[in-house]
Amino acid sequence: MNLDLLAIGGAHIDRRGRIFGETKPGASNPGKWFEEVGGGVFNAASNLSRLGRNVRLIAPRGGDAAGSQVSEAAERAGLDDQPVMFLDRATPSYTAILERDGNLVIALADMALYDAFVARRLRARSMRDSLDDANYVLCDANLPADTLSALSKDCAARGRPLAAIAISPAKVMKLHGAVAHLDHLFMNSAEAEAIAGERARTPEDWPRLLKSCGLRGGTVTNGSGPAVAFAGNQVAVIEPAALSEVADVTGAGDAFASGFLDALMSGADLAERLRRAVACAAITLRTARATDENLSQVQLDTQMALVPHARFLP
Repeated sequence: MNLDLLAIGGAHIDRRGRIFGETKPGASNPGKWFEEVGGGVFNAASNLSRLGRNVRLIAPRGGDAAGSQVSEAAERAGLDDQPVMFLDRATPSYTAILERDGNLVIALADMALYDAFVARRLRARSMRDSLDDANYVLCDANLPADTLSALSKDCAARGRPLAAIAISPAKVMKLHGAVAHLDHLFMNSAEAEAIAGERARTPEDWPRLLKSCGLRGGTVTNGSGPAVAFAGNQVAVIEPAALSEVADVTGAGDAFASGFLDALMSGADLAERLRRAVACAAITLRTARATDENLSQVQLDTQMALVPHARFLP
């Protein structure tokens, strides 16, 4: 079986509670609860599958009802789901309480199971076969640092391009040992600052700072501000058009990665990869879910008409 992409990393339960009125600490606040399957790699893999790509998902999972929920969501998304099962453990989850405007009040991340996905699990026959079958590999920083480092070296030895999703400023630090073998790292400005050790004065400064850390390629987003992508000696910048409505920012960064990788697999140049990334993120921002279950190439092509051109820097 030839895979467009092998996705290895986070697939867990994402719970979000939104308060209706003004937040009252230490009191009961009226609101609404929402639950779905999420995780950086899961979201990106689901998007790519809906865009017609052949994607296999490998993610740690517990032998509980939440694990079954993740499996069912992977099936609905059309993924070739091959979980690493820990029958006596709980499937990871992220639970957040949000203010009326969407700002985070407090969150609890029950992610201990990811630490059990140690580097030696990459030596399993099924894992080796999957790496051999895949044209591209995507991981995220939910996995342990040693596992990410071993995976990057394994991909380099096999000649498999490896991309990674940073996840958060704290978690991106786990990719330090993998940076030299990464082909691309998807980051926002806070995550880029964490791994570079300093903040860029302008978006155009990010490639220089990140290359000095040994990174060969990456993208840095800044909310609704300019996004920059670099690969080799090329640097492209885009200023996304303002959106009239944003339902939820959850999953937008993962969708950005999906659009970029889809364009990469189609042979598009760096500027068009960046445009397609912005288009895919915009589609996700308009839905209350972390992924748009109706995402398609037709929908993405339609959104592309609303995305400004990216420019290459000299």
